[in-house]
Amino acid sequence: MKSPSIRMLPLNALRVFWVVIRKGSFRSAADDLLVTPQAVSQQIKLLEDILNVLLFERRGRVIEPTEAAILLSHFVQAGFDEFAEGVRRVTNATYRNRININVSPYFATRYLIARLEGVRDKLPGADLRLTTMVELPDFTADEVDASIQWGFGTWKELDTTLLVDDPKIICCAPSLADRIRKPADLSKMTLLHPVLARDLWTRVFGHFGLDHPETAGVIEFQDAATMRRGTISGIGVGLISRIDALHDLEAGRLVAPLGLDALAGMRREDIPGFYLILPKAHRRVKTIAAFCDWITAEDWTTPVELP
Repeated sequence: MKSPSIRMLPLNALRVFWVVIRKGSFRSAADDLLVTPQAVSQQIKLLEDILNVLLFERRGRVIEPTEAAILLSHFVQAGFDEFAEGVRRVTNATYRNRININVSPYFATRYLIARLEGVRDKLPGADLRLTTMVELPDFTADEVDASIQWGFGTWKELDTTLLVDDPKIICCAPSLADRIRKPADLSKMTLLHPVLARDLWTRVFGHFGLDHPETAGVIEFQDAATMRRGTISGIGVGLISRIDALHDLEAGRLVAPLGLDALAGMRREDIPGFYLILPKAHRRVKTIAAFCDWITAEDWTTPVELP
């Protein structure tokens, strides 16, 4: 059977489908759309007939989306997001040259702020708005055009580009150093975890060929700066960004008990970094595309010096 042309797909049926996916039932979707449940059911049946695909399993009054519905929902959401973005930009001149950038606080302070004049030279007419957040924003709800976040590049449904690696050094306060002679000794220590990557120590133990054991304790931190301060205070062993660790090691605030290069040779997918992330459709906007061109062309390997 031939695939249906996009011109055959009724937008109203797609809209109803998306509301059903979000609300989880025909009745809730009907309440949201101010129509009857029967009208919702008819639109879903119309869409299923056109696609020749079952979208929902009906079990009495309960519906469950099929695998096909879940797959379709991602593309429908992206489409409606793109519609909304286009309408917002063409109907409000204030937004046409505005670029809303959401950035990891660490990347903002250690890399970006000192280089913002560069983007002003590249985009002299752009109205750049910068906010910080340690987690990926909701691009639509938060009205964010592009984000720079720490992680492992696993945002598969978004346009993702690595800007700079963030390799780690295993560090502790000098008072704890004598207790760590070999990698297995880490299991006796309190380990400091970043909330955004609770499996980072698991990756480290895997690098050493060890299973991640039950450790003496775990403390989680929301951001890198707080985890670094916790490590310096001696409450546990931290995975500190290499650029920060070298500064603290030289000052004597921290020690690398297993050596500076203990994590050298880790698998590429186990090394975190800072990524430029945005919905693919956003690159079609000229000012956003120009910002992306600038930021991906920059050399981010040299951070701002620590005080």
